[in-house]
Amino acid sequence: MNITIKQMIETSLIDWEGKIVSTLYLPLCNFMCPFCYNGELILRPDNFKNIPQKEIDSYLLERKDFIDGICMSGGEPTLYPDLPVYFKGIKDKGFLIKLDTNGTNPKLLKNLLDFGLVDYIALDIKSSLDFGNYSKAAGIIDKMMMEKVKNSIELIINSKIDYEFRTTVVPLLHSDETIMEIARYIAGAKKYVLQNFSPLEKTLDPSFQKIKPYSDEKIQNLSEKAKKYVPNCCWR
Repeated sequence: MNITIKQMIETSLIDWEGKIVSTLYLPLCNFMCPFCYNGELILRPDNFKNIPQKEIDSYLLERKDFIDGICMSGGEPTLYPDLPVYFKGIKDKGFLIKLDTNGTNPKLLKNLLDFGLVDYIALDIKSSLDFGNYSKAAGIIDKMMMEKVKNSIELIINSKIDYEFRTTVVPLLHSDETIMEIARYIAGAKKYVLQNFSPLEKTLDPSFQKIKPYSDEKIQNLSEKAKKYVPNCCWR
């Protein structure tokens, strides 16, 4: 099975609200977001040792009394066709699964949903859904990738699963109107989260570390405005 975990946060209280999870990281991504915090995992995955699956399984099973499940992140997990098989193995051990995704593989997402292999999806919406803005925020040149994100958004909204959409808000890329356009696009969604960009993290494009983030007050204000379209909008 072509699933190779490169990093693991053994116990996370912040990756899935209300749940205690182990967060697993897969390498590689089909986006090149300039503000990405996981650039090393995307550009130089061989710098990370593979974490043996036996080690992960052993950790989870020994702590089954307090760990609710896993959060699969990356990179972009849906690049891996074997993801459903991997998730089935985790589910068979009695754990819940959260998936972090950029939404570029709606076909695989549908497979996961149809077979009940995921319990929560967090889909990152990089910018307003017009290609000019999306290409800058996601570092892509293929318009079809954005169309696939749109398909995934629709798929998730029409599913019965718990989910959230989220946007990392970066001053150079996102204005008030950008965030309002995203909120309008996902109007009526269960949850929308605004995440404040942090230049303290190492970014894929080093110049982004020089960008001064919006104030917490600004992000909070944006989340209040977005509630017009998504009443459950919060920030972090």
